[in-house]
Amino acid sequence: MNTDTLYLIRSDFHHDAKGPYYCPGCVEMLGLLTAYPSLEKHVQVQYVDFQRPRPALVDSIGDENQGCPVLILATPPSADLPPHLNVQHAQGHAFVEGTRDIGLYLAHTHGIGMPF
Repeated sequence: MNTDTLYLIRSDFHHDAKGPYYCPGCVEMLGLLTAYPSLEKHVQVQYVDFQRPRPALVDSIGDENQGCPVLILATPPSADLPPHLNVQHAQGHAFVEGTRDIGLYLAHTHGIGMPF
């Protein structure tokens, strides 16, 4: 089965000799996955370091698309997604960035609740 890949920043990172920190959007995505365990069949989670470059993302969607959270789609997106959902394309991959857009994409493709 093809699964989408959700990239999240590892928690407890340090920046400029300060920390530990966590990425609020990444932790929100972990909460969404906990709230909807059925997503485990459709979404693979990969963790990346806070520091850039983030090689896994650079290799997949380019140097300019290293933000997290990001969901890289395993298959081309369906044509029936809402037009305001920002599905981007780079290096032959489709992807969705940001907690709200990722949540909206997962709601439309996997029948979970939508972000409010």
